Amino acid sequence: MSSPYRSFSALFLTTLIMLIAQGSLSTYLGLSLAQNQVDSTWIGAMMSCYYLGLVLGSKLGHKLISRVGHIRAFVACAAIVSACVMSHVLIDTLEVWLLLRVLVGMAMMCQYMVLESWLNEQAENSQRGAVFAFYMLISYLGMIGGQLMLMQFPELGIAPLLIISMFSSLCIVPIALTSRIHPAPLLPAPLKIMTFWRKVPQSLTAITVAGLMAGAFYGLAPAYMASKGFPTEQITIFMSVTILAGLLAQWPMGKLSDRIPRSRILRFNAALLAVLTLLMAILPLNSTFFMLTSFCYGFLSFTLYPIASAFANQHIEQDERVALSATILLTFGLGACIGPLIASGLIHILGPDMLYAFISASALVLFLRLIHVNYTLKMTKRLMEEQQLAQFKMGSGDLVSSPLAAALDPRVDEATVLAQMHDEDAAKAQGYVSSHYDDDVEPETEVDEHLWDYTPENMVYPEPTTIDDDSEYKASS
Repeated sequence: MSSPYRSFSALFLTTLIMLIAQGSLSTYLGLSLAQNQVDSTWIGAMMSCYYLGLVLGSKLGHKLISRVGHIRAFVACAAIVSACVMSHVLIDTLEVWLLLRVLVGMAMMCQYMVLESWLNEQAENSQRGAVFAFYMLISYLGMIGGQLMLMQFPELGIAPLLIISMFSSLCIVPIALTSRIHPAPLLPAPLKIMTFWRKVPQSLTAITVAGLMAGAFYGLAPAYMASKGFPTEQITIFMSVTILAGLLAQWPMGKLSDRIPRSRILRFNAALLAVLTLLMAILPLNSTFFMLTSFCYGFLSFTLYPIASAFANQHIEQDERVALSATILLTFGLGACIGPLIASGLIHILGPDMLYAFISASALVLFLRLIHVNYTLKMTKRLMEEQQLAQFKMGSGDLVSSPLAAALDPRVDEATVLAQMHDEDAAKAQGYVSSHYDDDVEPETEVDEHLWDYTPENMVYPEPTTIDDDSEYKASS
């Protein structure tokens, strides 16, 4: 069996080069707008447009890949990204920049779909975990590399855009020259949003809030730190540290979620994030404090999505997981679209500290929502159990105390029942009224004393027989 790292080396190298470009582009645009004193609302709108492009690209990407194939679709989208990056050099109009971000988001989603569907189809089951773990590692390293590249250009200028455009073009080379067999065309992934919101409300709530946080952080954190007077070098270091923390958190949090209920981990993460980001918003800012809190923030926030996704999949049947994946991506993308808009509006009204105040409020809402949903599910489960117990409650009435109940009992010998019923008929013929009749009825004739001995208390029944739980009882005719 060949090594998965060598088998997919072309795809991994493509991912690394592509993410270096993408990881630096968002930070560059945020810093560039902040240096030009552009209102924070525009910065938030620009990041929202990127995630809007990701959402739209999830549909268009399927059609494009199924029509022209994986490599051709990837090459076309890489060319679009490269051209959009160079357009930022030529055009300064903000409205055009918003449109360019939508196009970049759509093209990037198609590229992600090409890489991940290729890996998912051709990775063997015994190597799938290692393949995707290494894919995520390469993705994080690419984003960190993009931040470190910007450190070499503290004044920004057009040089970083030229390098970003070069990387966007060079990512074509490894995948275009690969000798691996092309994967099969993609199948459409149906959306069942309301169905999954009823089935896995905690998971989709956490994914929505994770999108809100990610969109606000990637879009506005560079501008926030620039407004606090940090130079470009420190800003890129802080961004790199946060992303690195997210990378380092994946393995231990993944192992922990296999031992502790994932709903409990989500609540714990949300509570810690609410407190941590509130401190980041209200306490005085210095390099050491912000470096430490940024690391902790990346450790907690970047694990919400994978834990919530795993939590959702454990409650869904195998044949629903393709639809669930599409719903999760759409939910995260919509949250990431809305987050920067809300955060930038708050920053415009109340100041830059509202970035982390908004993230803190989002984490608090998530914590309260998880508590409420968890409590509701527990109460619903308890009520259902009580109803099930009530359905099996012992019946009462005339039939229970009647000898007919013994006749219907499969454990009672039929001959004994007939004999007892014959004796009771004889007692009735002589005026005996059994105890299950109304108390105000009196016998019309005298009764022999020995007939009073036949009461339900002193009747002798045969020993009950054991019926196998797996067998079905059949009454004899």
